Amino acid sequence: MCTGSPSEQATGQAANTATPMPRIGDSAPDFKAVTTHGELQFRDWQAGKWALLFSHPADFTPVCSTELTELARRNAEFEARNFKLIGVSIDSIHSHLAWVENLDQILKVRLPYPLIADTDKKVSQQFGMIHPGESSTVTVRALFFIDPKGTIRAIIYYPLNVGRNVDEILRVVDALQTAEANGVACPVNWKKGDKVIVPPPKTEKEVAARKALTNVERLDFYLIKKSL
Repeated sequence: MCTGSPSEQATGQAANTATPMPRIGDSAPDFKAVTTHGELQFRDWQAGKWALLFSHPADFTPVCSTELTELARRNAEFEARNFKLIGVSIDSIHSHLAWVENLDQILKVRLPYPLIADTDKKVSQQFGMIHPGESSTVTVRALFFIDPKGTIRAIIYYPLNVGRNVDEILRVVDALQTAEANGVACPVNWKKGDKVIVPPPKTEKEVAARKALTNVERLDFYLIKKSL
């Protein structure tokens, strides 16, 4: 029986023991962590609201500084959508606290949300935030949109050298909540107030029922848009 070379065996063993990366539809891992707002249990902190868990590569870095302060400036927009923000990196709590003070001094923005000090990388590994091909020592720019039931509804990854777009993050928030509340889907470039898509039919009976729909934009039996 061919067992492969020692290096191949080691690679296979590493792959088998690695923590699986969470996927859309999975239950978000719960965890206890030290943060700039004190120690917290994630599920208790979430408290039945939507949550945006996001990672940044490192404290005192330029792109991260622009991202976290922009999220802070627009925190009220997330709160209005029943969303709570929480950041994470593998920096220490002392580094986080010093950086929060520094950002307040140089950019005049106070971060209203907690930062997780993930020095043991447990949270980062649970959520698959460390991508060795990009960097084995820091987290990539990951975003996890988690609904009130604790289910991961969307995931977005960015590389270390590309900052995130807060308008796009809020657009995804609006799309997720609109789709869920109305049983619809959101088309390309959709923004709040645009027409939505009626879900495609799954049976011949549903195809027939769609012919009776009124006040819709009917492009074909499977592609129908409507206003909410």
